[in-house]
Amino acid sequence: MTFSIHGLAVARGIAIGRAVLVASSRVDVAHYFIEPAQVEREIERVKRGRDAVVDELHRLQQTISQLGPKDAPHELRALLDVHLMLLQDEEMVGGVKHWIRDRLYNAEWALTTQLEMVARQFDEMEDEYLRERKADLEQITEKVLRAMQGQTTSGLPAGIAAARKAPSAELQLEDTDTPLVLIAHEISPSDMLQFKQGLFAGFVTDVGGKTSHTAIVARSMDIPAVVGARTASQLVRQDDWVIIDGDAGVVIVDPSPIILAEYQYKQRQRDLERGRLGRLLNTPAVTLDGEKVELLANIEMPEDAPVALKAGAVGVGLFRSEFLFMGRLGHLPDEEEQYQAYRRAVEGMAGLPVTIRTVDIGADKPMDSNIVEGSHLNPALGLRAIRWSLADPSMFLTQLRAILRAAAHGPVKMLIPMLAHLSEIRQTVALVEQARAELQREGRIFGQVSLGAMIEIPAAALMLKTFLKYFDYLSLGTNDLIQYTLAIDRADESVAHLYDPLHPAVLRLVADTISECRAQGKEVSVCGEMAGDIAMTRLLLGLGLRSFSMHPAQILAVKQEVLRADTTRLQPWAQTVLNADEPSAAMGT
Repeated sequence: MTFSIHGLAVARGIAIGRAVLVASSRVDVAHYFIEPAQVEREIERVKRGRDAVVDELHRLQQTISQLGPKDAPHELRALLDVHLMLLQDEEMVGGVKHWIRDRLYNAEWALTTQLEMVARQFDEMEDEYLRERKADLEQITEKVLRAMQGQTTSGLPAGIAAARKAPSAELQLEDTDTPLVLIAHEISPSDMLQFKQGLFAGFVTDVGGKTSHTAIVARSMDIPAVVGARTASQLVRQDDWVIIDGDAGVVIVDPSPIILAEYQYKQRQRDLERGRLGRLLNTPAVTLDGEKVELLANIEMPEDAPVALKAGAVGVGLFRSEFLFMGRLGHLPDEEEQYQAYRRAVEGMAGLPVTIRTVDIGADKPMDSNIVEGSHLNPALGLRAIRWSLADPSMFLTQLRAILRAAAHGPVKMLIPMLAHLSEIRQTVALVEQARAELQREGRIFGQVSLGAMIEIPAAALMLKTFLKYFDYLSLGTNDLIQYTLAIDRADESVAHLYDPLHPAVLRLVADTISECRAQGKEVSVCGEMAGDIAMTRLLLGLGLRSFSMHPAQILAVKQEVLRADTTRLQPWAQTVLNADEPSAAMGT
């Protein structure tokens, strides 16, 4: 019987294949009190288990170093680093020792208790990427528990291993041409490495969000994926035929011949479309009426620069520098480490401009031991982004100096997130000047940077003239702008349906920002999800936008929309949409 499961669409495309099921396999944990004389023995058991997992991850890192970017994309390497950092987190280790020494819990009980304590902190985090790292913490804890119980922590999960040994020819993974899709409760980065590109046509997980590691790796490998499918691993049976619709976030199980034929047709059409888009790689992004459009890439790490170039980006519109800070657990990257990372990104873009956003995380991140627990009841409105940077001028100056030094190696723009107050603007400008003066006084080589601000708070969008007195350009962070304008928590499923890029208030703020920048001759771009959404390309062009920054995989599809557009015709239509009570309805006119 055909049925469908709905989740989150995180990596586009259609995948059709037989299900390989990896069931959730949490380790059973015994709970008992120990004698004081057994304390050191229990602590040693935890240490041995942790060391075994650390050794396994180091072996995987060595394996990765021998693989190419297709088999082991950078995102996978970075996530293994996160796992190692979490394993060596002083708070996690110290907490386990506390439960053993002070409460006399046995080792397994102490480890899972500390996991619950730290997991609560992750649940309270506003930053979506950081909140998803809770799954990483749970996975490494399970690996340590298995190591403590003498079970292997390496190799393929039980479901995959069983499938390889299965007598059915349809499940001999290496001996059949039948496409396979992976269905799991969750997938660890180390497991993703085992699968390698080409083994699975798509992924489905019960848990995860748009920034979960499965989503990140699936996008980097260009494999259709649906996450957050809740009970998929319980409803799908081993060897079921499954269709993964990565565009709609739908998983169709045991499809009828008619449905199967329909999706096979869609799959062929998508392959043809991808081939056609590939021919646009070296075509300049110019509209039918001769308007040049800048298509830039959003990147997270320096190693993403070659991917951006390969996708046809003419620069980096957003380098999320916070990825250098994540998982540091109190150990911030120093100036030299940041400088080398920014320099690699700049040199990797071979003379094309790189926009580096200063760190955009805050009181809700686990590395900051100076934040008092319970002091950030609503992190979205708390000490984050530029507020956090200004609260720690020494840390901020370190980053500013590193960016300025990297600018000596190619064109660099500096982007400041979440500004709302004139006092913040003045403090930021003053610190940038201080960083320049320090480098000059020390005789360090540095370059000039354009200074820009993100417009992601309604207050900022309503004081554009003030912003443009101080900044060379503006960048619209539409994800947060929508969230703050509509008072919507994107992570809250109960109100997620109210998150609307086409809300009249949102469009008005976007349109006014573009218009004011153009009137003053200042550059303006959009770097949120809206920039890579081809359903929004024509509207943004009609509103006057000429610079889009997006995930590299979205560039060619947006370029195709640009090449088909005539802005002289789109301008009056865009104004009609802008002035409509229901812009979504007017979009079809």
